[in-house]
Amino acid sequence: MNNFSAGAAQVDITPPLGTIINGEFVAFYAHTIHDPLYSKALVLRNDITTVAIVIVDICAMEKAFIEEVKKEIHSQAGIPADHILIAATHTHFAGSIVDLLGGPCDLGYRKGLVAKIVQSVKDALAKLQPAKLGYASVAVPEHVVCRRYYMKPGYEARNPVTNGWDIIKTNPAGGEAYIDKRASAVDPELSAVAIQSIEGEWISLLANYSMHYVGDCANGTVTADYFGVFARHISTMLKANEHFVAMLSNGTSGEANIWDFLQPDRYPKGEHEKKELIGKDLSAKLSEAIKNIQWQANPVISAVFKEVTLGVRKPSAAEVEAAKKIVAQTDYRLIDPAVPEAMAKIYAREQVLLNEYPDTIEFPVQALKIGDIAIGGLGGEFFAETGLALKQQINTRKYFTITMANGYIGYVPPAHEIEKGGYETWRCRSSHVKEDGEGIVRNALYKMVKTVRE
Repeated sequence: MNNFSAGAAQVDITPPLGTIINGEFVAFYAHTIHDPLYSKALVLRNDITTVAIVIVDICAMEKAFIEEVKKEIHSQAGIPADHILIAATHTHFAGSIVDLLGGPCDLGYRKGLVAKIVQSVKDALAKLQPAKLGYASVAVPEHVVCRRYYMKPGYEARNPVTNGWDIIKTNPAGGEAYIDKRASAVDPELSAVAIQSIEGEWISLLANYSMHYVGDCANGTVTADYFGVFARHISTMLKANEHFVAMLSNGTSGEANIWDFLQPDRYPKGEHEKKELIGKDLSAKLSEAIKNIQWQANPVISAVFKEVTLGVRKPSAAEVEAAKKIVAQTDYRLIDPAVPEAMAKIYAREQVLLNEYPDTIEFPVQALKIGDIAIGGLGGEFFAETGLALKQQINTRKYFTITMANGYIGYVPPAHEIEKGGYETWRCRSSHVKEDGEGIVRNALYKMVKTVRE
């Protein structure tokens, strides 16, 4: 006997008005609650193993925070830390619990969030019932584009760290006439692990799509972005009851979004209209694919977790001294990111702070197996190239990578993309892994997925 069971739950984590919102170059403060945010937990268990997957409506969660949460989950619910995957959706309109660029951590919100995430897992455990699972996927290429572009001669893409010129320009607003072509391919696959009771009632759906976020509203608005829209519509389309928990995780989307500078008029312009359209369309396409699911009644469950050592790209002594001079002359309360010289000031501060980092860091990598489905977890923002390479290496149609999982070290671009420059590669606290880091992580995850599948 396998005795596979599953339970899912969600806990409201919507921050109060006034909470610091990060994800931008400067801090913003919550002034409008558009839709609620959640910590959503899915617990899977058989006779041998229990795993928990938690998707949180937040921009990023650092490793130390997640380790604190996992420790509490283990203490209160008995699930081993290595069997828990906790990831951020990466909405840029949620409470700040990590210091990123000019957006500081909101300590009060961070402190209260631990118990809420733990509670979502405990609630999911309490709802365990005999279950079956399936897998569905569908290509949805129309809503995800590469935001990195090669530009034509005459366009100058300034790098605020080196003060030189980049080959690539990310999000070239105002420079559309100079665009030559997109820099790379994206991953169009929308994948999902589907969970039903033995009787056929919906319990949960864990989906994955490699698009950054939509961001079609004013800074200071609280919203789960298209992740929340998807969850709302898929629940309706599947005719699920009120206990159903739909989750959309972020895939390898480090250079992929929907701000299309080649076709800027193909979406509505009003606030929240674009995310509503995209989330609903993703739900419709996936709900059709789900009709063809083949269900598994007694899947094997396994989990592997390890930390790999990565080198840190740090500024030279001369660069630090030059950055200190800029910082000493800057009032960061008055920084306006729209002013051209602001980027040099913002990134000067980053060099000073990054200089305090250790020379190496420990990076979390995780692999889960649920029946014939494999899931990878990586604690940073990885390019589609990484996710596509993993899918090709793993050579199964039932695999996806969840990013911003178990920690956050920022962007981890492939070495050749770091050479080209562009926003994602600018050395700072949210992009500081050495050039060989992406290859080390990808190889480690491939071997781990291979191990759990054997």
